[in-house]
Amino acid sequence: MQIGVPKEIKTREYRVGMVPASVREAVKHGHSVFVQAGAGGEIGHTDAAYRAAGAEILPDAESVFGRAELIVKVKEPQPAEIAMLRQGQVLFTYLHLAADKPQAEGLMRSGTTAIAYETVTDAAGRLPLLAPMSEVAGRMSVHVGAHCLEKEQGGAGVLVGGVPGVPAAHVVVLGGGVSGSNAARVAMGMEAQVTVIDRSLGRLQELDLLFGSRIQTLYATTDAIESEVAGADLVIGAVLVPGATTPKLVSETLVHQMRNGSVIVDIAIDQGGCCETSHATTHDQPTYLVDGVVHYCVANMPGAVARTAAAALNNATLPAILAIADKGWRTALKEDAHLAAGLNVHAGQITHPAVARDLGFSALPLERALAA
Repeated sequence: MQIGVPKEIKTREYRVGMVPASVREAVKHGHSVFVQAGAGGEIGHTDAAYRAAGAEILPDAESVFGRAELIVKVKEPQPAEIAMLRQGQVLFTYLHLAADKPQAEGLMRSGTTAIAYETVTDAAGRLPLLAPMSEVAGRMSVHVGAHCLEKEQGGAGVLVGGVPGVPAAHVVVLGGGVSGSNAARVAMGMEAQVTVIDRSLGRLQELDLLFGSRIQTLYATTDAIESEVAGADLVIGAVLVPGATTPKLVSETLVHQMRNGSVIVDIAIDQGGCCETSHATTHDQPTYLVDGVVHYCVANMPGAVARTAAAALNNATLPAILAIADKGWRTALKEDAHLAAGLNVHAGQITHPAVARDLGFSALPLERALAA
């Protein structure tokens, strides 16, 4: 198969769909890999390194999209990239379509077959291709939140870990999944007071066994969310419903009740965010104020640590890339129901039920897409 790796064009996105080590594996499997010039240069993966791995370097995105059967990216295709997609081509990347109807409609018009990292599952019902970036975003969230708490960033001037005689910051994590648990781990490491709120008692029990008395766990009721968020210095929004729009757990009224200079880091912004006052920002302008509360809602947080993030992502995605390339997308998905869960768009229709529901479309049944 001919695999294309374009350079990412989302603002300050330096990750790359395939690092040289992944390219080498694909070439070893007999595939051709076309990499856009400079695609990995910002994170130390030079064109020379890609050539040494067996890739052919092409001068621009048009050349890559034009020659490739399978496009491997990191972030959702931007409008200029959607315009280059074509019928019969396969796109494998993060999509987060439930919160982005224009992108969904563009992919539908293109005729491409789009497989989303974030809805691929595993035997335990987890999201293995989302997990590495959730780990990165969760760990980053406390670092950026601590920075935002500084006075010059609009924060209250609170040191997350406090000092002897002065209390540490109160960090509230909404969601105890991969990103939430990683946020809690880093916050505890910085000696903050940490509360994790989740609707799964099983998950809360796991966190209690893992972290013991170092954190407080609460079941997610409206009362618990309101009382904890209102008194928090830093709120980490780490809620995820696979494929679907994130529920709004923090209302605008609740934001108004938070102290001036407190901070919200909404990791869930790719899926719409879990706060009513959240809207996507970029690394160029990452924050804004609502009622004196600093909001950090960067939609591609891991892009700030692109070298680490790209390597972690490739570790997870490479087996799926090889399966699609070795067998063809339809056979690969027929043989692996967990990979098939990643199919979001095919033949001009949405195929993932949760995505279709949130966007107001009828879903093309998976079996029909695979049997076509």
